[in-house]
Amino acid sequence: MYRAPYLVALVSLLWTLGASAGEVLHVYGPGGPFPAMQAAAEACHQAHPDVEVQVVAGPLPKWREQALDNADLIYSGSENMMTDFLTNMPGLVDEKSIIPAYLRPAAILVHPGNPLKIRDFEDLLKPGVSVMVVQGAGQTGLWEDIAGKNGNLDTLRKLRANIVYYAPNSADALQRWTGKDAPDAWIIYNIWQIAHPKVAEIVPLGPRHVLYRDMDLSLTRRGQAKPAAREFYHFVLGPQGKAIFTRFGWRD
Repeated sequence: MYRAPYLVALVSLLWTLGASAGEVLHVYGPGGPFPAMQAAAEACHQAHPDVEVQVVAGPLPKWREQALDNADLIYSGSENMMTDFLTNMPGLVDEKSIIPAYLRPAAILVHPGNPLKIRDFEDLLKPGVSVMVVQGAGQTGLWEDIAGKNGNLDTLRKLRANIVYYAPNSADALQRWTGKDAPDAWIIYNIWQIAHPKVAEIVPLGPRHVLYRDMDLSLTRRGQAKPAAREFYHFVLGPQGKAIFTRFGWRD
């Protein structure tokens, strides 16, 4: 049974500049970047085991109150998501520290073996193909942008006619995908297949329709005052962090 990775990842690291043993860092954000963020924290733990980093992932309502109380870093799943964070948690984030960190492409996911032999975006427009999209989180408007990229209204009409489920977030979509009423195809970011290779295969959207969205990384005002938080921020953005995020399907 699938277990969504929106749990707390407890890992540790000791920073050589200003960190003290027993210090805890608190990191919050959505589930899409979570596997890479967790791996980055674990890589730091291997070298610096004396400072604990807690990464909590999921939809904003699940961690908002905690973040307002103790967040040191915040990451998003898109630019519009980071803007929503600023609106819903005013004064928390050090806005000057916000930086687009990594990109990932949207893609088509199909079930193992690709039963319908879907090859590209055009196949999603065929009659009888059921499609799922994510309507919220870091994918707000994504399917519309993909379908409307080339200014063809008929493409939008055909895709909308085939959409059978508008998931509120990616975790909900993954539950639908692995359930009894699973659609034939799922428009989402490539990173979800990389994180869950046993339940889906990737079909590229193709150059005419592919879109990219980024992950923002930021310090909070509380985190800006902590050398350990600043060091972790730079680690994620540095060569080691880049190698980890690349492994999970991201690019800079």
